[in-house]
Amino acid sequence: MFDIIRHRKIWYIISLLIILPGLVSLALQGLNLGIDFKGGNLVEIRTQAGVDIQQVRGVVEELGYGASRNVQKSGDDDFIIRTSELSEDESATLISTLNEEVGEITLLRNQRVGPVISGELTYKALLALTVASVLMMIYITYRFEFKQGVAAIIALLHDALIVLGIFSILQIEVGREFVAAILTIIGYSINDTIIIFDRIRENMKNRKKGETLEGLVNISLWQTLARSINTVLTVLFVLVALYFLGGTTIKALVLAIMIGVISGAYSSIFNCSPVWVDLKLMEKKGRAH
Repeated sequence: MFDIIRHRKIWYIISLLIILPGLVSLALQGLNLGIDFKGGNLVEIRTQAGVDIQQVRGVVEELGYGASRNVQKSGDDDFIIRTSELSEDESATLISTLNEEVGEITLLRNQRVGPVISGELTYKALLALTVASVLMMIYITYRFEFKQGVAAIIALLHDALIVLGIFSILQIEVGREFVAAILTIIGYSINDTIIIFDRIRENMKNRKKGETLEGLVNISLWQTLARSINTVLTVLFVLVALYFLGGTTIKALVLAIMIGVISGAYSSIFNCSPVWVDLKLMEKKGRAH
């Protein structure tokens, strides 16, 4: 049986090699924030019957006012267009170009989303992540122990940084759905971690004389490995189908969850339990001294 715990430094190094480029990218160029976070214009139009959404998206992309995913249908012939902040001339250009390219349109609204709203959304997003992490920490500490809670939060931070880093490197635009994706990833990852910790706790009750902590955790990981892999694969099958068949508007959301699901499975197996083992060994050494 391959010793996962014995080679834990290798898994730490692999994680660092994935996370570090993302951190560099976040520091140098940051995230490609959409209108939800940095403000912009929200334009709603009504077109003639039979206008395809791809026609509207083509105009928006041609003018360089935003990605195609920022155009969504809100009714049979109504469309909502999210753009970067537009001047009066740029707004007029958008409307006139749409009239020329897709036929006569009716402007229902042209609303500017200011930095106050976007700042409030950013604050609430960070608050939601913080509250979720604290509640998980409390639950794991109550159900298991404090050090396992610490290890779990480190693994969740690992997953979030990987998703943020990849989106920063690729400069994929992020909106409010990105926050939902991160929260979904955290919820999925902690579920896998809880299953592994539960198996470790059961095995600790029946621990054989002379059995090391590293050996016990390694056995526990192998006992839950098949379940973890099968769960990830079934989720990925659905996500891949959604990514290719679900439409442009949800691609970023689905991609974030796909990356997070893979990262979450990796961190639950190769980071979370090994970190807990290291914390326990540090505690043991501290008592010895």
